[in-house]
Amino acid sequence: MDADLDVACHLNIFVPDVSAEELPAALDAIAANGYRRVVLPPLDPDSVDAPALRALISGRGLTPITMAGQTPLADVSSPDADIRQAGADLLRRTLELTVALGADQLNGVPYGVFGHPAGPADAAAFERSAAEVGRIADDAHSRGVRMTFEVLNRYETALVNTAARAMEYVAASGSEHLWIHLDSFHMAIEEADASAAVRTALPRLGYLELGQSGRGFLSSGAVDVAGIVRQALDDGYEGRWGIEAFSRSILDAGAADMLSVWRSPFDAGTALAADAWETIDTGWAASVARSSSPTTRA
Repeated sequence: MDADLDVACHLNIFVPDVSAEELPAALDAIAANGYRRVVLPPLDPDSVDAPALRALISGRGLTPITMAGQTPLADVSSPDADIRQAGADLLRRTLELTVALGADQLNGVPYGVFGHPAGPADAAAFERSAAEVGRIADDAHSRGVRMTFEVLNRYETALVNTAARAMEYVAASGSEHLWIHLDSFHMAIEEADASAAVRTALPRLGYLELGQSGRGFLSSGAVDVAGIVRQALDDGYEGRWGIEAFSRSILDAGAADMLSVWRSPFDAGTALAADAWETIDTGWAASVARSSSPTTRA
């Protein structure tokens, strides 16, 4: 039994980046496992061969999802006007790359710098960030791209850690086109009830990502991934889904260090991708939504 859901697979489950020699085989495996989209790791918008990468992805019937980010010298939450402008410029270049790749969704962390926070985020930083990201979300919408922002745990940002705070960020943005990206891995750290968090964000929830507590197989860990799928469907979620997992044996060392991935919970992306579909199917099969959906991944 296969859930009729629009699910994306993170490329890092298979290879470290888009320059890997194994990229074509990884895309083949993602498509063969029934995924409709591939989530790309952060890319330098000024150095990517967009036409070649687009051809590789679209040639396998997949659609990419890109990822936004900020740096200490390009940060829309900064009090420094030049740094804030550099952050906005970086997001706009990433949007241009997104369009060039034929993607219609831009995920990531557009609101500030990823990494262990030095302290709490102040209200002014929150407002500055939201206003700038809201403007770019409106521009993205005009280009046919949905912009989402990922809610991270406290060890990776101090700006937006919960679904409730994400809803406040959307309101502060002033944009009708900015959407929330929730991730079960982060919710397991920050939310008392993951399904309640999904319901809180549901009016603006654009992407629901499934990740396990140990960053490995979705079927094994502290997070009830199948239960989250079932409850989200029964609560009326109709948006896109994603799966994410990280292994030090697959990531490059810099990315693994940044993500605090110190071990290798898996070595074969194909096995993890297949297990993820089985876990999603389990949740879908237990949901009320199953009764009104065809049993196909088409």
